[in-house]
Amino acid sequence: MAAAAGSGVMRMAAPWVLACGFLLCLAGFPGAEGAIGVNYGMVANNLPAPEQVVSMYKAKNISYVRLFHPDTAVLTALRGSGIGVVLGTLNEDLQRLASDPSYAASWVATNVQPFAGAVQFRYINAGNEVIPGDSASHVLPAMQNLESALRSAGVTGVAVTTAVATAVLGASYPPSQGAFSEAAAPVMAPIVSYLSSKGAPLLVNVYPYFAYSGSAGQVALGYALLSGGAAPASTTVTDGGVVYTNMFDAIVDATHAAVEKAGVQGLELVVSETGWPSGGGGDGATVENAAAYNNNVVRHVGGGTPRRPGKPVETYLFAMFNENQKPEGVEQHFGLFQPDMSEVYHVDFTAGSSS
Repeated sequence: MAAAAGSGVMRMAAPWVLACGFLLCLAGFPGAEGAIGVNYGMVANNLPAPEQVVSMYKAKNISYVRLFHPDTAVLTALRGSGIGVVLGTLNEDLQRLASDPSYAASWVATNVQPFAGAVQFRYINAGNEVIPGDSASHVLPAMQNLESALRSAGVTGVAVTTAVATAVLGASYPPSQGAFSEAAAPVMAPIVSYLSSKGAPLLVNVYPYFAYSGSAGQVALGYALLSGGAAPASTTVTDGGVVYTNMFDAIVDATHAAVEKAGVQGLELVVSETGWPSGGGGDGATVENAAAYNNNVVRHVGGGTPRRPGKPVETYLFAMFNENQKPEGVEQHFGLFQPDMSEVYHVDFTAGSSS
């Protein structure tokens, strides 16, 4: 959610809402592909200590964590944990990271170098959901400066990327026709080319919930919840002989198509956020639906998508906790756990290993 710093959850699922009527009729950075991570959002004043949170990740068999901004206490708690870490920059730091290489060097020296080796950094994402927008032009130069700073600091094996929302897509239906919007394309084309040259993935935030809740009943619940395997044909989408039984795959593959139309083949996509609210008054925001969605995602992503069958999709659920300083409504109810560490509902993180 770009609206609140370090929040995740992008509401702007415009291309998907527009398509709703139709919907109804690391290559160079190897890891445990298809493993599931969870976003560790901290927009709250009542969360457990970082050491307790890291212990929860390990106890629940959660392989990866995504942090929206550097936090020394959290990074210290992650030392020696074996948990893969995605570390974000604050959006408000993008302009300075882009224009001042010495600031990028200082950022790496403060937030990465002291922890390198003891903390398993996977990716650094320069900005979250700023494309298209006023900060979009800063993303690529910020990535380049951070990449140079890592190299100068002797930190290897950490990809630098960015996280985008589906707002970058101008066309999304059918998935094979996915393309970046006129506003996003001039920024996204050089970014995906740069990522390809580095063997780094693009991070994409994927939220079928917002398309479903904003569709005035036009998107079938089963299609949004990844429950479409046993659903009637009216809740599937056929695209050139390929059948999509869920919106998650359709969004990911529309983004694959957009990347390819921008002239880049084979770029890996990592789903850096996906989730479903368990409350807050939104359409479909129930504990039962949230449990179904997230458990279905865990079981599903190891098998790839119709466009990339058998290629596991590294995926990060949003989010670890319900966060009480988010905007009121569904935004406060994306957590898998309450701040007292009790489950909102159960997610079986071991299910993905057998998918």
